[in-house]
Amino acid sequence: MHVTVKQVEGLSMVGKGESNHWVALDSLKQYQGHEAASQPMELLLISLGGCLGMDVISLLEKKGIELDSFRIEIDSQQAQEHPKVFTSIDLKCILSAKDLNQKDTRWAVGKAMEKFCPVGAMLEEAVTINYSWEIV
Repeated sequence: MHVTVKQVEGLSMVGKGESNHWVALDSLKQYQGHEAASQPMELLLISLGGCLGMDVISLLEKKGIELDSFRIEIDSQQAQEHPKVFTSIDLKCILSAKDLNQKDTRWAVGKAMEKFCPVGAMLEEAVTINYSWEIV
């Protein structure tokens, strides 16, 4: 996989991967950013949520379950000192579907986190990821 990241102005940057879609990045004003786009650490968490979400949805669809709604809420803690890595990540999948039950949800979320989500697998090498779910 190959990506390119380019400076736009100051700390504002754009990146593009093999999918050929540009993503904007920026930093806080206190670090001479413009606060005009997502920060890299936010994008890392968004990547985790997107990866996990796609896997959970796909796994449930294989069981014939179509979700009415799905979202993932992610909270993280970071070290106080630089490089301010994540020290823990807590994510919660919130799902809604007509015939969704705890057993299928536990299976799909667990299987996605433990086997299929490469972003989660990489991050778990460096940080504890706690996950849960709620059926609404």
